[in-house]
Amino acid sequence: MERRNTKKHEVALTTLKKEETGTVSSIKAGHGQGRVFEKRLMDMGLTPGTRIRVVKSAPFHGPVEIHVRGSRLALGRGMAERIFVEKKEE
Repeated sequence: MERRNTKKHEVALTTLKKEETGTVSSIKAGHGQGRVFEKRLMDMGLTPGTRIRVVKSAPFHGPVEIHVRGSRLALGRGMAERIFVEKKEE
């Protein structure tokens, strides 16, 4: 059996296209209300190691709809830009 060499790299959730998947690797909360932001995402099931799939991304910097843990969530673009995922490239 041939083994493919796969390489992982971290990208912002907003860079994934429709139907692409990734694994949450980190959340860049920033300063100020960072803990509140992180807790909100954790409450929605977005924790490091969680597998996600982009359902659709609205045009003109609109929200990103994702499928995570059996549910669909719509995230504002500003929130989605601070969620980083590992995406496999072959």
